[in-house]
Formats: sequence, structure tokens, C-alpha cells
Amino acid sequence: MIFQPAIIALLLAAGLSLAMLATASPFAVQLIRHWDLGSGSERQLRLERLTYLFSMMVTLVCGLQILSTLLFVFNADKMSVMFVGAMCAVGALNANEYGFPALYAQLALFFFASTWLAINRLDNQARDYPLTRLKYVLLLAYAPLAALVLYLQFNYFIRLEADVITSCCGSMFSEEADTVASEVSAMAPRQAIALFYAGLGAAVLLALWHWRGAGRRVWSGLAVGAASVVAFLAALTGIVAFVSLYIYEHPHHHCPFCILKPEYDYQGYLLYIPLFAAAAAGLAAGVLTLFAHRPSLAALAPQASARLAGIAAAGFALFLVVASFMVLSSNLILLE
Repeated sequence: MIFQPAIIALLLAAGLSLAMLATASPFAVQLIRHWDLGSGSERQLRLERLTYLFSMMVTLVCGLQILSTLLFVFNADKMSVMFVGAMCAVGALNANEYGFPALYAQLALFFFASTWLAINRLDNQARDYPLTRLKYVLLLAYAPLAALVLYLQFNYFIRLEADVITSCCGSMFSEEADTVASEVSAMAPRQAIALFYAGLGAAVLLALWHWRGAGRRVWSGLAVGAASVVAFLAALTGIVAFVSLYIYEHPHHHCPFCILKPEYDYQGYLLYIPLFAAAAAGLAAGVLTLFAHRPSLAALAPQASARLAGIAAAGFALFLVVASFMVLSSNLILLE
């Protein structure tokens, strides 16, 4: 099973990412210790030249990991037909104990990579590269996370056995199960809808306010970052608690993965792609606003933060529109 094309691609991407980060790590240590842009020494000139190479390398790694997140979820859904008892990606991920940890680690890497790319782009716009040390400190943190992703994915894929009977999404998202997912599934529809629209609405409004203010208010940028995290969690809760019910037109089918399947016209991708893009942009907007106090970034950081806040507002708004359309066009009557 490990010789499936998508699995090979995922492991190659994870292995290549780790290899490039491991190659860049010794240079990162050297740069953190000796970086001094005011120096004209030969060592400083060599560091400056090599930063272009290693920054491009890490940018490639980040791009690979962002694409790998989508491929990992897509592949898990496609593999579900290989396991007895599996209806969707939940069954494939439940085939052994490494499935869901591999998914969670890949999601963490997605947000880490997105934020690093935003920091790197901002740093490259400044004349004195003020975030260079920070970028390479983050690189040293990136490498262990990439190693964890490779470890979990390899163990997940190598231990997959087609004759394993796995559990379907019904057992995980059943209201009677003793899991966090079951507690979300058991949430009252009115409560879930209120949380959904309040969390996402607040994120859109805060992001628009920060965008209209050209990112000049540090506290509003931080609010956008925090609101994006809250909105992301509220969105996932809403998908499980009520949006999925309207898509399936079934009052007890809460799975957030089955909506990715062709029999539901891949509607899940219309929800998850803008949601993840908006959450990543909003989180990065909050991070970038922290650098506005640096002289060379006094104008650049607010501009970049505001631009990302605008992307976050558009992404969350698009997600709200798509989700609302799916609810309103459904034949299910959940609320009287």
C-alpha cells in the first residue's frame, strides 16, 4: 500500500523537506551567532550571499508542506475504499494509531509554513533585513516539526493493512460516543449556529477594520490574529454541528470528511480551502503587526499586516457565503 503514487509523493515531500532543513540548520546556527549587517567582513559577506540560497530552500519547503496538507487529506479520503468499515477519510485515518496524529502534525506544519513565508516576504522588503535572525531561529524550530511529520506519516503508511477492519465516521461523530467530536456533534443547533456566525462575523469585521486602518493599530492586528484562531475553531465546530447535516440532508450525519467525497460534489473543498487560507492569513497578519516597532519596518509591517487582514476577511466572508448557501439550499429542516 505504501507504493501508492500519492503516498510516495507525500513521503518524498516530507523527506525532501527534512533533508533541506537539516542542510540549512548548521548555517542557521552560524548566522544566528555571527549576523551583523553593519560589518564588511568576509564572513558577513558570505552569510549574506548564502541567505538567498537557504531562504529560497526554506520557501520551497514551505510550499511543499502547504500542498502536502491538501494531498494528505485527499489521499486519506481516496484510501477509504481499501478498508472494511471505512466510509471516508476517518476510517482510513483510524486504520492505525498514527493516522490522526499525522493529520494534526501536518496541519500544524501548514500554519507554521504559512507564517514563515509571511515573515520571510516582509524581511526581504526591508533594506536591512531586520528579521533574518528570527527567520533562522524559526528554521531551527521548523526542522524538528518536519521530522515529526515524516516520522508519523511513514509509520502511518507503512503500518496500513488492507485486511484491517476500521471504524467509520459514524462511531467517531456519534452523539453517544465519549469523544470531543461527539460533544461537538451533540451541541444544540441554535447554539452552534450562534457560535458559528458570531465567531466568523467578528473575525471578518476585525479584519476589515484592521485593513481599513492600513494596519497602523498594533492591537487591532493582534485582535485579527486571535479572532482568526477563534473563527477557525468556530467554523470547524459549525461544520460538524450543523453545516454537514444540511449538506447530507440527514439529521444525524455529522462527519466533516464525507463532504469531501464525489457523491457530495466535493463541497467540502469549497468550505475548507477558503477557511484554511483565511485562518493562515489572519494568523500571519497578527504576527507581522508585532514588527511595526522596528524602524525599517515601521511602514512595511502595517502594510503587509493590513494586506493579509484583507485576505483573511475575504476568505472568512467567502466561507460564510458558501456555508450559508449550502444550508439555505438544503431540503433538511433542522430548526422549526
